[in-house]
Amino acid sequence: MAMKGKMVGVAAVALVVVVMAVAVERGEAAITCTMVTQKMAGCVGYLQSGAGKPTANCCAGVKSLAQSATTTQDRRTACGCLKQASSAVPNVKPNAVSSLPASCGVSLPFKISLNTNCNTIN
Repeated sequence: MAMKGKMVGVAAVALVVVVMAVAVERGEAAITCTMVTQKMAGCVGYLQSGAGKPTANCCAGVKSLAQSATTTQDRRTACGCLKQASSAVPNVKPNAVSSLPASCGVSLPFKISLNTNCNTIN
């Protein structure tokens, strides 16, 4: 149970990064916390260790979430899910969070951190 909680939290932090990269507006939220958790579960180890490279499974989840979060509401919802989940995961490395998108080949025009204000995401 503790590992599941860790996976959810780390996944949430990572998704904040990915969700903010998408700029297309649709007007309705299609992202759920369950979706965020499932897609980002493979990133837990990387986000806790901060060492090496994220796994292919992690990067596939990051890219998939970036493609799924197509509206402002999607991105804000995903951000909130990630922040909520991240509070349950110990030892998340801030540098791993900020480097995750680039490490997975996802380019973002802004800086990512554990303190991202979800309400500022567009």
